[in-house]
Amino acid sequence: MRMDDAGAQVAAYLQQHETKGLLRFITCGSVDDGKSTLIGRLLHDTRMLLDDQVSALEADSRRHGTQNGEIDFALLVDGLAAEREQGITIDVAYRFFGTERRKFIVADCPGHEQYTRNMATGASTADVAVVLVDARKGLLTQTRRHSYIVQLLGIRRVLLAVNKMDLVGFDQGVFDAIAHDYRALAVQLGIEHVDCIPLSALRGDNMIERSPAMPWYRGPALLDYLEIVPVEHGDGGGAFRMPVQWVCRPNQDFRGFAGTVAAGSVAAGDEVVVLPSGRRSRVARIVVADGDLSSAQEGQAITLTLADEIDASRGDVIAAASAPPEVSDQFAAHLLWMGDERLLPGRPYLLKVGSRTVGASVTEIKHKVDVNTQDELAAKHLELNEVGVCNLHLDQPVAFASYADNRTLGGFILIDRQTNATVAAGTLDFALRRAANIHWQHLDVDKAARARLKHQQPRCLWFTGLSGAGKSTIANLVDRKLMAMGRHAYVLDGDNVRHGLNKDLGFTDEDRVENIRRVAEVAKLMVDAGLVVLVSFISPFRAEREMARGLFAPGEFLEVFVDTPLAEAERRDVKGLYAKARRGELRNFTGIDSPYEPPQAPELHLHAAETDPVAMADAVIAALGLDGFDAGL
Repeated sequence: MRMDDAGAQVAAYLQQHETKGLLRFITCGSVDDGKSTLIGRLLHDTRMLLDDQVSALEADSRRHGTQNGEIDFALLVDGLAAEREQGITIDVAYRFFGTERRKFIVADCPGHEQYTRNMATGASTADVAVVLVDARKGLLTQTRRHSYIVQLLGIRRVLLAVNKMDLVGFDQGVFDAIAHDYRALAVQLGIEHVDCIPLSALRGDNMIERSPAMPWYRGPALLDYLEIVPVEHGDGGGAFRMPVQWVCRPNQDFRGFAGTVAAGSVAAGDEVVVLPSGRRSRVARIVVADGDLSSAQEGQAITLTLADEIDASRGDVIAAASAPPEVSDQFAAHLLWMGDERLLPGRPYLLKVGSRTVGASVTEIKHKVDVNTQDELAAKHLELNEVGVCNLHLDQPVAFASYADNRTLGGFILIDRQTNATVAAGTLDFALRRAANIHWQHLDVDKAARARLKHQQPRCLWFTGLSGAGKSTIANLVDRKLMAMGRHAYVLDGDNVRHGLNKDLGFTDEDRVENIRRVAEVAKLMVDAGLVVLVSFISPFRAEREMARGLFAPGEFLEVFVDTPLAEAERRDVKGLYAKARRGELRNFTGIDSPYEPPQAPELHLHAAETDPVAMADAVIAALGLDGFDAGL
């Protein structure tokens, strides 16, 4: 064969490989149903392993395997030492393989309940779910749990793989009964398409080709199914959407908006709208690495230039002007909680949807879902791996689509503001009607005008510390001094507020978060009225104090940490609250059976056990900077 012919054949092969379709799928199910073995067998029998990988697998099987010296295919994907020691899957393992007809990316998901969040991560990008069931055991709790999450995350096609058929004598009756039960579950969950295959992953029956051990089964083998199952894209309804990931400005003559088309198609000359601003323009160019395109489809990474110089930045959505997505800041959503600490309504988080990151909080947990039975249960918080139906409030409006219509614009994560850890994954269901009905009312008299009238700069002084630390004593002294100086101030005291505004709240973590949220909003209104507001609350959680700070303009919020050792706070306790807490008569008491998180960088740190209260009040007055305190003078 001539060299040019060989080169042409190689080029043709590479071109064929590039144009083959891609299927992303996951394997999930209960513990020890054979998920890792199934993937290992697929990799082995499709000849995707090199000789040295096969040799290593054989050696590992003798050392760690569970098949009496025979090849243990699960070891191909269970790579963590803890996985091999326990014979379980802990983390999501991704593997790539291909055939003449299609390329595949498969995610092997853990079966244990405690790793449900890992399973959800794998499911979030999958087109198909392969749910494994042990033929000896039938449907188990984890089968139902994983199937619920599969449906929640928008996977519309499920393949039920009834594994270990060799251990039940390849009995058709066993297979039919399990398939019947699962189809009933799928109808209950709303899973649209279900197919069922009996197999033995360990022996290879019905894996690559139909097995003679089950002549009663007339359907496709597993690999045949994966090669022909339809991959459904274009669920955005045909309308163009592209979240802006990056503003490309290599020189003063070029300004483009880079991103991946999330739905629909776009062509040069199309009219588009940038959301949430609502500014309109037309597409001037569609730029890719090889030059310009006349049009682009869903899934393509492109850079758009617009005919007009309009403001757009990372997180904005460029969409078809004729059919733009909705914009809102309040939503109903499903939420899978992944944090080790419980979700508390009112606590501030960051929310990332598409390429946009905004502040967010859960305003209400409508109910949580028992993912094993799908029952709706009342809940005030969510624990690790629990699913809830919640209302969300964002601090900025975002362009979105329901998750059922578009995963990119309808899927989101919540991020802890302190640790930057992802603590939840969720799906947007719909915008709350009140988001469109409630608008800011313009007022002619603003905060600056009220401050000028009072000849002062409004501030919020937030006193925090243990019960008995001296917060109220110091705040009262500061209030008296400001009054004597002719300033307009007001004290919001924790005990006093609980007699009125917050009399419906108890002392659980959930109620404490709501307690601080309400007080912070009242303090914001008082600052808007031109007052100096002195907030005296234990406010034990750092996240809520940061939420309060975020309501105010830079320089308006001063955190005052009244630092008193626990023993000294107990000695001062005239109410006897610490003694009651020690006896177990007062639950969730800060410092005893509920934590206090001290400020990390307060504007003022008062060591209350060592300093006279009057001196500390003078220090607070000095921190206000009265030389520049008079507004307009």
